[in-house]
Amino acid sequence: MSGRQALRQAFRRFEQEVPLWMGGSLRWLRHPASRWVRIPVGLLLMLGGVFAILPGLGIWMLPLGLLLLAADIPFLQKPVARITMAGAERWARFRLWIARR
Repeated sequence: MSGRQALRQAFRRFEQEVPLWMGGSLRWLRHPASRWVRIPVGLLLMLGGVFAILPGLGIWMLPLGLLLLAADIPFLQKPVARITMAGAERWARFRLWIARR
């Protein structure tokens, strides 16, 4: 599987795990025409993740920012897709574990 295909699959999986409003925003940001919005948003999310100690910001912003940047940076596509898929799988198992309790 190519990096672009793996990243596309990771985006779809991630969109299933987030709230509907965020999934719709991610779908819009994935379009090629949104490139000039996607890159600054990705950078801002990563910057916000660095300041995770402040209210409203969090470490969750780092992977989302990387995911958005990977859409335009080919050497990031496979590693970010792999990490995103693993994280989404762990999140799904955690939610299932919580639901069983």
